[in-house]
Amino acid sequence: MTRPNIKQGSFVAGKWYMPESDRQVKVVNPANPSETIFDFPAASEKDATYAIDVASEAFETWKNVPSIQRGRVIWRAAEIARRRLEEIAHIMSLEEGKIIRESRGEALKGISLLEYYAGEGFRMRGETLPSEVSDVHAYTIRRPLGVVGLITPWNFPWAIPVWKIAPALVAGNTVVFKPAELTPGTASIFVEILEEAGLPAGVLNMLVGSGRTVGEAIIQDPRIKAISFTGSNGVGMHINEVAAKRGARVTLEMGGKNAVIVMEDADLDAAASAIASGAFGATGQRCTATSRVIAMPQIQEELLERVVAKAKAMKMGAGLDESTDLAPAVDSRQFDTDLKYIDIAKADGAKLIYGGNKVDINGGYFVEPTIFANVSPDMRIFQEEVFGPVLSIYKAKSFEDAVRAANSVQYGLASAIFTQDNNRIMRFIEDIEVGMVHVNEPTIGGEAQLPFGGSKATGVGPREMGEEGINFFTEIKTVFINYSGSGAQASIR
Repeated sequence: MTRPNIKQGSFVAGKWYMPESDRQVKVVNPANPSETIFDFPAASEKDATYAIDVASEAFETWKNVPSIQRGRVIWRAAEIARRRLEEIAHIMSLEEGKIIRESRGEALKGISLLEYYAGEGFRMRGETLPSEVSDVHAYTIRRPLGVVGLITPWNFPWAIPVWKIAPALVAGNTVVFKPAELTPGTASIFVEILEEAGLPAGVLNMLVGSGRTVGEAIIQDPRIKAISFTGSNGVGMHINEVAAKRGARVTLEMGGKNAVIVMEDADLDAAASAIASGAFGATGQRCTATSRVIAMPQIQEELLERVVAKAKAMKMGAGLDESTDLAPAVDSRQFDTDLKYIDIAKADGAKLIYGGNKVDINGGYFVEPTIFANVSPDMRIFQEEVFGPVLSIYKAKSFEDAVRAANSVQYGLASAIFTQDNNRIMRFIEDIEVGMVHVNEPTIGGEAQLPFGGSKATGVGPREMGEEGINFFTEIKTVFINYSGSGAQASIR
């Protein structure tokens, strides 16, 4: 295997360097774990402190660059990324494992996000509002926070860093960025692109290292004014606790356990296609993945036949093979988790309809697409996030029972319904406890201009993407201009 030609190490003060470390971040190909793709020397707490020092100094200049000019740097990055799209997709598939079609799609989504946030440089919105006092002009402006810490996961190693970093930079903040240890190569490409786009030294700093060392140093440092994190609930709630103690703001995107409700009047072919793509696409390794189907009894068996047929048709293999439909789990730990939950479901009495086995392909971390029926809402397979290609099906007694079951989990990210009944659609939109609702389409997906995120245990803090995504990285300043000439302040204030 020829290693991709990207810069390795960490990036601080506009320079790539190799941290002094006894530990290497070893990145292997999940489709063939005998292949080592990258070796990054792990950054330390000392490196994190240095990066925050640099970002703090760079902020004093970057905050005064007009937002339109900051946005133009992001626009140039979008153009460069479009030229390097195949390279981005190739490295993403190689180190994270996802199929190349999905990697290309993720690369394009990131480019759309870059284009959107480049435009936000022209729209750093404030408001002009009337004052209760005569001869006073009142308005608001948005100003950057300072140095922000961004911690991203491995499952969307391009799009998620883009949708955090781009708005943070356009808003005028400087960034200390810690990508997931499993996917530093994709993160490095993004940093290279921003460097080529003309981002000044010190504005973006990337550290490849562990969450316990680098991540902890970032969240504990009082100079970090905001933290944006995507990952597990355990880590996210720890970040929330640390940030709250020192008054830093946070946005956390964590777990999901997303349901599709299929009513008796649904188009079953469309529903089966959406369920299969939502459950098994990206190997189930996305927070918006479809992991539960809640079906009406009249159509459950017919729907199940269609979903099983789609699962059987999926070809497993390496992500870089254009014909592959289902890629491996990202690493041995996620592979073991998938198999553990399959065993738990069997032990709890769920009926294995299809799959459930590991598959030996070059020693890779492959698990068959797996479908369980006879699942009840109290089973762990129905309640807990697996993050793998494992789907459970519950036979609902009624529409009300279906919504109740869908809402019975701790998470509230996304949900979908398949029906032709507009009354049920509107009732579902009102009653379902999630941040994102889909009607007659999969639970997956998002768009640059729309907010992304969930409720309940899924999310803490403001949404990401869209206008909300950039608002998080700013603070509002309210301005009163008294032009009466008296210099007096009205008693009404």
